[in-house]
Amino acid sequence: MLFGHGDDFYNSQNEIKINFSSNVWHGANLDKLKEHLILEFDKLTRYPEPDAASLKRLLARRHEIKEDNIVVTNGSITAFYLLAQAWQGAKSKIAIPSFAEYEDACRLHGHEITFFSTSDDLSELSLDGQDFCWICNPNNPDGKLIHRTELLTLIAANRQTTFIVDQAYVAFTTEDMLKPSDIHNHENLIIVQSISKAYNVPGLRIGYLVASPAIIKEINKYIIPWSINAIAIEASKYILIHPAQFTLPIRKWQRETAELIYQLSKLDGVEVIPTATTFFLLRLKKGTAAELKKYLLDNHGILIRDASNFRGLDETYIRLSTQKSDENQLLVNAMREWLDQQ
Repeated sequence: MLFGHGDDFYNSQNEIKINFSSNVWHGANLDKLKEHLILEFDKLTRYPEPDAASLKRLLARRHEIKEDNIVVTNGSITAFYLLAQAWQGAKSKIAIPSFAEYEDACRLHGHEITFFSTSDDLSELSLDGQDFCWICNPNNPDGKLIHRTELLTLIAANRQTTFIVDQAYVAFTTEDMLKPSDIHNHENLIIVQSISKAYNVPGLRIGYLVASPAIIKEINKYIIPWSINAIAIEASKYILIHPAQFTLPIRKWQRETAELIYQLSKLDGVEVIPTATTFFLLRLKKGTAAELKKYLLDNHGILIRDASNFRGLDETYIRLSTQKSDENQLLVNAMREWLDQQ
């Protein structure tokens, strides 16, 4: 899916004042990172490391794994396409509704695809004959979460299937999640993570996957040299070395999310879907997501995510990512205004 993702900020002809469509931490202070990158500007005059080796070393130390357990990718999305390519023609079972690129990557590389619902009881999930099981946890777009113990039990019970677990939103919950070091005891586990979402730098396109050395060796056959640019490498290293500058106040953000959900739930004509994160789905009982999106953008400069193109959802679903309290209230007021006109 080249187009049709959440943050289509680039495509808007209107001034966007508040962006509820993108699942990234909106409050990161990037001033010192900006200063650092200006000092490192001359690195653009040289080729970067072919495989982002210095960043890989930092990630290995941070997660208590080895460098041959990691592949750094041009955004987490590249990891999905690499995995699908490395095992062309495999059988993949994908949880839905979820990130569309799992399916797109698998179709591009000839996978035989089946689906299961994120609402299914995982203890009854049949993975007989499946090479891969793709799970987003916490899940995009609905913010549902599979607890660590439940997920590890599923992985251990299905050693014939390799689990690709997308943890791009691991920082957006206080629940206990999988750790990269879990790959040591589960050779059928691949974890994909993002550096950009928790630090408000999605434009850098930085992600990585961790897995057993055997899996990494296979993926490395398809890595394009210099696929991570020098500025992305330098910015990511700075973030990892200076974590105190990028602390995400997750509990405060969760409280703001709970308040936004409470205010929206009082509106006549909407149903808010429960979430374990700071983003969530909302179902309209009248009108469509496309109509609401256009109204909010044209009249208030507010951008939301029309979630109708997620497999398993329809034209009544939108996805929202909580912003600042005053901005959240502006959204509630604007939606009330629109609903009164329906």
